[in-house]
Amino acid sequence: MSSCNKDATQAVQPRVAAASSSNSAVAVNGVMMQGFYWDVPRTTPAGTWWQNLGSKAAELKAAGITAIWLPPAYKGGSATDVGYGVYDRYDLGEFNQKGTVATRYGTISQLQSAISSLKGQGIQVYEDIVMNHLTWADAQETVNGNLVYTRFNYPGRGSTYSSYRWSSANFTGTQQAPNNGWYQWKSWDFQPYANNDAYDNLLGSEIQYNGNPANQTETINWGNWLTTKLQLDGYRLDATKHIYTPYVNQWLDAVKGTSGRFAVSEAWFRNLQELRNYAAATGGRTSLFDVPLHYTFQDMSNGNGAWDMRGLQFAGFTESNPTLSVSFVDNHDTDHQGGALYSPVVNLKMLAYAYILTRANGYPCVYYRDYYEYGLGPQIKQLIDIRRANGYGAGAEYTSANDADVYAYSRAGDGTRPGLLLLLNDGSTARTKTLTTPFKNATLTDKTGNRTGTVTTDANGTGNFPVNARSYSVWVPGSGSTTPPPPSTTTTAVTFQVNYSNTVSGQDVYVIGSTAQLGSWNTANAIKLSGAAWPTWRGTINLTSGTAVQYKYIRKDGAGNVLWEGGSNRAFTPTGTSVTRTDTWQ
Repeated sequence: MSSCNKDATQAVQPRVAAASSSNSAVAVNGVMMQGFYWDVPRTTPAGTWWQNLGSKAAELKAAGITAIWLPPAYKGGSATDVGYGVYDRYDLGEFNQKGTVATRYGTISQLQSAISSLKGQGIQVYEDIVMNHLTWADAQETVNGNLVYTRFNYPGRGSTYSSYRWSSANFTGTQQAPNNGWYQWKSWDFQPYANNDAYDNLLGSEIQYNGNPANQTETINWGNWLTTKLQLDGYRLDATKHIYTPYVNQWLDAVKGTSGRFAVSEAWFRNLQELRNYAAATGGRTSLFDVPLHYTFQDMSNGNGAWDMRGLQFAGFTESNPTLSVSFVDNHDTDHQGGALYSPVVNLKMLAYAYILTRANGYPCVYYRDYYEYGLGPQIKQLIDIRRANGYGAGAEYTSANDADVYAYSRAGDGTRPGLLLLLNDGSTARTKTLTTPFKNATLTDKTGNRTGTVTTDANGTGNFPVNARSYSVWVPGSGSTTPPPPSTTTTAVTFQVNYSNTVSGQDVYVIGSTAQLGSWNTANAIKLSGAAWPTWRGTINLTSGTAVQYKYIRKDGAGNVLWEGGSNRAFTPTGTSVTRTDTWQ
């Protein structure tokens, strides 16, 4: 591990990172919080867990939290079930079943009150969707001569909300007591990802979606009912690599659709390429948790000063697919001691939070336990404040300046709002880096307070920036600084034309891209092209002159099904009064 200052006398230019684009369902510079952890207490000073979350609504808003992910709200096998052992998806703490009316988190009225409090503070609410399995059946059945617990009668709820009943015909297999071995009577709904790592049988009785339209319709009906019942703004889909992928797409199209609601899926692939493959298979319908980035942070934590900080450059799914990534440091599974995914970030955790909360790319998710119980709340809140005030403009990596101990990254600002310069140091000594920033003739201060004093840059934006040992700094320009000029307000009339013949009646071709004028990568806002000269599709859009654009073509039908063309994003910078882009579908 290097701790020398050999780079301190060399001004290093940044390398511009991939441009981020906004998601219309997410607030600008939004921050999500996972509002629970494994085995949260059933009783808190505020009451139940739902009452606890509701009581924190104003505090969360003040902290800059713009959305909260709730745990599974439906009845499990007992009053202590954390919700992933699903018994009745329509019982939100309303019916006396499995020995309790309330779920682990409280009653339906307490849940709805908490949601009302959160939404009253402008905080979006995402619910945890568990659609892979059911558990704790009411009765046994005989399947091929074997007794299995697969009949769900719901005696406490009856037919309220739904009369659908589950039996062995709805499942492909189930876990058997006493050793939890599996008994299978149908083919698994198998999706061959990651060299068959994405096995189907996960827990309880595995719901069959491939070839079972009744189950498909029922789960969609439930999703729409739950959305209306709780006035949801989005969804976190559990364990999706274990679910038949075409059905995940079908559910998202039918429930999320083009509503503007948000969705993120837990597809737990540590390998980045496998996560990319899953993103392609789901066609951009859902964001994905950046699991590879989490393990990068764990490697940094385990190194505890010996890890090479250059591993943070262009790291994870967040940089590979900025529009679909949800970045996080820890969650209920990685923090669950004894759990299969236990992999906590223990050391240097605030360096990881500084990374995700200042980045141009990704939608960061803060973990409740880190914020409230592991003592990191004040520091996380401070970083969110910096994100809201200074987290604007293109991101840049300092690939020639970063070394084994120090990582640097900047945001350029957007002309009206300032940017920032982040330095992370996992080494045992304080360091100083000479860097060329976007801030010319500027006086900068470390807004975290970890360093006192100021740094003044020259006409090129170059300055000497210190960072403490095992610490982080976020240097921001003062009000008198010279930041890049506002983007040009002149426009270029860009004609997009693409040759594509693989369409049938009801299908159209759209252009979509990285700017708001091209829909900000949101397929609901893509620009429809004319097929009058089929197989050439054509349309003209006014784009801001001098602003770099990335774009692709997609095919959509009336039901909202989307097919993305392959290959890398196309890129150009509009100039002049008009220009034509002539392409062939990749």
